[in-house]
Amino acid sequence: MRKWFEDLEQFAIDVILERRYGKRAFLLRWLLHALSFLYLAGVQLRLWLYRKRIFQERTLGCLVVAIGNLTVGGTGKTPVVEKVARALQQGGRRVAILSRGYKSKKPPLLKRLLGGRELTPRVVSDGQSILLDSRMAGDEPFMLAVNLKNVIVLVDKNRVRSGLYAIEKWGVDTLLLDDGMQYLDLKHRLDIVLVDRWAPFGNEYLLPRGTLREPPRNLRRASYIFITKCNGEDNTELITRIRKHNRTAEIIECTHRPVRLQNVYTGEILPLEWLQDRFVGALSGIAVPESFEGALVKLGAKIELSRHFADHHRFGEKEIESFITRCIRRDVDAIITTEKDSVRLPRVERCDVPIYFLRVEIEILTGHESWQHCVDRICQPQPFMPPERFFA
Repeated sequence: MRKWFEDLEQFAIDVILERRYGKRAFLLRWLLHALSFLYLAGVQLRLWLYRKRIFQERTLGCLVVAIGNLTVGGTGKTPVVEKVARALQQGGRRVAILSRGYKSKKPPLLKRLLGGRELTPRVVSDGQSILLDSRMAGDEPFMLAVNLKNVIVLVDKNRVRSGLYAIEKWGVDTLLLDDGMQYLDLKHRLDIVLVDRWAPFGNEYLLPRGTLREPPRNLRRASYIFITKCNGEDNTELITRIRKHNRTAEIIECTHRPVRLQNVYTGEILPLEWLQDRFVGALSGIAVPESFEGALVKLGAKIELSRHFADHHRFGEKEIESFITRCIRRDVDAIITTEKDSVRLPRVERCDVPIYFLRVEIEILTGHESWQHCVDRICQPQPFMPPERFFA
């Protein structure tokens, strides 16, 4: 059943991105295009209701920073969240990351029936220990918890509730909303919005016909704009387009810089130079596998085999063993995957070909002063305000 749903999801993605043709694909695209107008009306109505305060934002007496994007997936958000959280923590802030835990496993049905809805958020990390695995936490919250010490990571669709929980239990003073641009129940002090250099506004269509969650004009809500996946080429044309929608946000250009290889099972670390002229198998279940594979090629690897799965795919033992077998037949030196995929890999009995993940980190290319201004703006001491100022 899971495979059937994934195949259906992949078919829909291929239709949206115009990788599928034929009568069925054509009709589905026209249907989705019609539905996108209803979706746009719903998005703008929701924003209007919050702007007119018919829907009320909550304020928790705590600084809230939303990190998100206008599109669905593919902007490289998780490394940016990690960089921001680490900088704020080092700047003296007590940070909690609030995630919805996309595609995390729900509690058993019996427990949900007997216990009702979960009354407290799932604690992925209390800042000292990892308390949930990637299946229960979701791959991105788990990855953040592994890489960030002294940072609380919580999963809950209701981020007002998880924010209050973090404040009451750990005394946090800064909440980071992971993928939080569209989460309006909690008032944002700052909005950091990511724009992918290679597909800044997706395929230019709104959901469900395209990959845009909101029209480009809503970029005006951004306080800071990170142009991700830059490669040193000039971004003047993209910046000009961004400025049509937001004239004041500070723009920071950055890249996802590979830093090392790490064995998924043993933790062995190899330098990037190891990839030079090596034959590898590329394994991924992310939104834009071409970006990952392009990085391997730039590092000198020769991709002998590649296997793509749907974004957030949870790998099975048979799938991994089958790919290992294919790699043995092609005499590859190693299997390379992404860090996000590595947390979803099952432990397999046979590992005749070593499996490494490519660790990447965010590097600021231009806008260093803007980045430092962003960090200083958050980390400077905040004046005390009585609780009654925040609650109705």
